[in-house]
Amino acid sequence: MRAESRGRADRSTAVGRVAAHLRGEILTGALDPGTPLREEQLAARFGASRHTVRAALARLAAERLAVAAPYRGVRVTSFDGDDILALQHLRMALECEAVRLAGERHGSVWPAEALAPAEAALDTLAALAGQAGLDADASGESDPDWLDVETAHADFHRALVEASGSPRIIEAHAALGSELRLFLLHVRPHYTVDALLAEHRDLLEAVQRRGAEALREHLARSAALLVDGRASPSA
Repeated sequence: MRAESRGRADRSTAVGRVAAHLRGEILTGALDPGTPLREEQLAARFGASRHTVRAALARLAAERLAVAAPYRGVRVTSFDGDDILALQHLRMALECEAVRLAGERHGSVWPAEALAPAEAALDTLAALAGQAGLDADASGESDPDWLDVETAHADFHRALVEASGSPRIIEAHAALGSELRLFLLHVRPHYTVDALLAEHRDLLEAVQRRGAEALREHLARSAALLVDGRASPSA
């Protein structure tokens, strides 16, 4: 490999490593919304160049996990009420249309191959709920790995979209992946893993029977939880 090509590969690997670490901290809540992400500090922390850190932050900004503002630098994304509603409106447009198309393809009882990815995500949530229960029995506290919960939740909604068979809707929805996982982190105070599992089990049945309207109601409820929580004096 030529030195120039090897250098590009090394930088790409370093960028990916820094981005992955920061992504995990954002999605688990280790970095609070609005936290500054300063190049110099991060470069020292990761033993990386500022160029590498800058590229990693650009990657996170492209995923909407971070925002860059003139004179303020880069910060962890925070949602205000308008942001929440805008994201949910976009989700609604994509996911509800996907479910409508899935209904046209499969009818009111989807075939096993269409249901399998969503059911696999529910199985993962069930395992996480079970682990949380074991932890609670052992210590009196329940502390599931919320990053795994976010991933399983995202996998479930992606499975509903993929049941549509629409490549363009699937692609557009995939671009929201990290932002949707961040959204779930913000609604975390309102859910246990058991409650999340039960709600999505019901949803999988409801979207087959009632179509897009069931999903629209589901998304509206989750948006209302977060908007109302932000408006509450105790939030």
